[in-house]
Amino acid sequence: MTTDLETLGLVIKRAQYRNHRTMDTALRGIGVSLVQWDALRAVERMPGASGHDLASATFQSDQSFGTLASRLIERGLIDRSAGRGRRLEYTLTQHGRAVLEHGRIEATTALRELFSPLDEAQRSALLDTLTALTRGEPADPAREPSTSDRD
Repeated sequence: MTTDLETLGLVIKRAQYRNHRTMDTALRGIGVSLVQWDALRAVERMPGASGHDLASATFQSDQSFGTLASRLIERGLIDRSAGRGRRLEYTLTQHGRAVLEHGRIEATTALRELFSPLDEAQRSALLDTLTALTRGEPADPAREPSTSDRD
């Protein structure tokens, strides 16, 4: 029997949508959205990174990330400073680190519930499968051939 690839793509998209809704709900209690928390995670992983690098890491355009970064700066969650040339670099503030850590607690609880229908072997197999599927994807999501289905 041949797998219906259109159905497979749709099921992946539904799972992604459910993951996003679950995470947004969990993070709402600490006053951040999933997009904001994802930006904080990227800044933590890539201290001193440029806005372009952070935009790529969070699947956003440079302009979208700049707008988001401005909001995070206003809230005291990140700092922006001049780098080499015209480059702007971003780092977490202490408040940003605290929000990120609190978010990790909320996310862990939410993700345990989200993935509870799967046993450990199924979770591991899913991780392996999705890792194989995304291996070799472009480093810069803005350069992907089609961005219409990207979240």
